[in-house]
Amino acid sequence: MTETADDCARQADRRSAPADAWRAFHGWNILFVLAYVVTGTLVFLDDGTSVPARAAALVLLSVCAAAYVVFGRPALARDEGSDRARLLYVVFVLVTFVPATIVVPASSFAMFALGPQIFMTLSQPWAITMVLSINLAPAVRFVLEPGLTWQSAVTVAATSAVSVTFSIVFGPWMSRIIRQSAERAVLIEELEASRAQVARLSRERGAMAERERLAGEIHDTLAQGFTSIIMLIQAAEASRDPSRHLALAMRTARENLAEARGLIAALSPPPLDGSTLEQALRRIAARLLEELSLPVTFEVGDGSRPLPPGIEVVLVRAAQEALANVRRHAAASSVRVRLDYGESEVCLRVTDDGRGFDPAATPPGFGLRAMRARAEEAGGSVLVDGAPGKGTRLTVRIPYPEAAAVTREEAP
Repeated sequence: MTETADDCARQADRRSAPADAWRAFHGWNILFVLAYVVTGTLVFLDDGTSVPARAAALVLLSVCAAAYVVFGRPALARDEGSDRARLLYVVFVLVTFVPATIVVPASSFAMFALGPQIFMTLSQPWAITMVLSINLAPAVRFVLEPGLTWQSAVTVAATSAVSVTFSIVFGPWMSRIIRQSAERAVLIEELEASRAQVARLSRERGAMAERERLAGEIHDTLAQGFTSIIMLIQAAEASRDPSRHLALAMRTARENLAEARGLIAALSPPPLDGSTLEQALRRIAARLLEELSLPVTFEVGDGSRPLPPGIEVVLVRAAQEALANVRRHAAASSVRVRLDYGESEVCLRVTDDGRGFDPAATPPGFGLRAMRARAEEAGGSVLVDGAPGKGTRLTVRIPYPEAAAVTREEAP
């Protein structure tokens, strides 16, 4: 999914850009209060205007501040349904703040708080026009005063030029910041949606892979076993001495029962509740001993350390699958399970002395592919060594989380 900048801008326009800009900076209220406190102080201490004029300016500024509390602040903080309230707030600014700047020019200092709000409320051309009008209002008042000297005219012209220049420069910049804030909000939403979709697809893929693995396991074990039982019973019915066929059918049924128990054990949660990884692996090895009366040894190397639950689950599942393969295919006389804690990784080895096979010439089954997928998700690997008649050794290596992080940082 790729989008152009224009597409992103259109999506940003559909959102409420003022609300995004408002939430992007949490100091708007503080800025408003500070600007109005300074403005009120300047108006109150302005000796160049009469007391009634200062009182009138303070009243107008108070009404403007009340409009901010009632209309402006709630409307700017909302995403939708606030256009009318924003326009109403702009109207209050026009009818209160502009007269205050005409009566007492020092009131213009409040533009430091009102200017950004105007650009968050109106489109850029209208916002620039309004800010220019507000800044030029005191200049109009000076021009209309009788007895204007050229020194005062120069001062008023210079002040107005600074205000106009500031508005022209500040306005587009503020509009650009608002647009970028809205676009960033859209991109964040899209990123969150993409991450959620990736997580959902990963779960679905994992579930599909597990269903495929179970289908293969059932086909290769239970279905074939039931087919053999049916054929043996049919042979027994046609034979004068059915005892041999029935004995074989009974043995096949017991093997099928062991396979079913193995599948159930693989589907059950890892036996880690209230126990350590070593205890769980020891129980899994002991279960094989109970089922097949097969000598199984379990060993733990030095340096035992706690591992994250995710790594423990990978190792337990690997041990279950490896011992299930021993049960089905190896015809082994002994099995060895060993867990070693290295400096940067933990290693699980399952070794048997059974019939063995050539891993390069035998495609991996569902169980081995699932085991590899789990190990690779944890940053590890699975290696199978073996040869016909020489047994099989399966090795699972999982790096510790801190070692995996260092490896990712060093990767180009």
